[in-house]
Amino acid sequence: MADDLKPTPAGRRVRRGYPLAVAAAGALLVFCAVLPWAAVQATSSLIAGGVVSDIRGIDDPLGVYTLVAGLVALGCGLAGLLSSHPRLAALAAVPGGVALVVLVRFVIAGGGNLRDRISFDLGGLLSIEPVIRFGWFAALGCALVLVVLSVLTLFRGS
Repeated sequence: MADDLKPTPAGRRVRRGYPLAVAAAGALLVFCAVLPWAAVQATSSLIAGGVVSDIRGIDDPLGVYTLVAGLVALGCGLAGLLSSHPRLAALAAVPGGVALVVLVRFVIAGGGNLRDRISFDLGGLLSIEPVIRFGWFAALGCALVLVVLSVLTLFRGS
């Protein structure tokens, strides 16, 4: 029991920063899944205004997959943080990579039924178009950071 109270030798110091960062990136990815990812925007120069209909990430099945990937990444980060093997957090690269693919597919496939929306412009009179919102960009950034931190955990964690 007295061995537990001794400080770890300098050569065997366990780094917990990367697993903590992986857990934080996973939590942010979960948060970004509920933010608006896309919208259909109608603007008019006659009234100098517009109307926007937002589509949140979790309103689409691809957003739900991103939410689940964020939860799995959060679990991997916490497993690396709480266990004696911080390299367990490197497993979060898999859900992070899945989230990257899902996010790109959301834009390509026209998630939230955006491909069914017609984009048209009647001069300056009326313009209706689908747009990508800030939540999608934030989720893409979180997924990319998650993959990078997971790889760094693998190579720099000891």
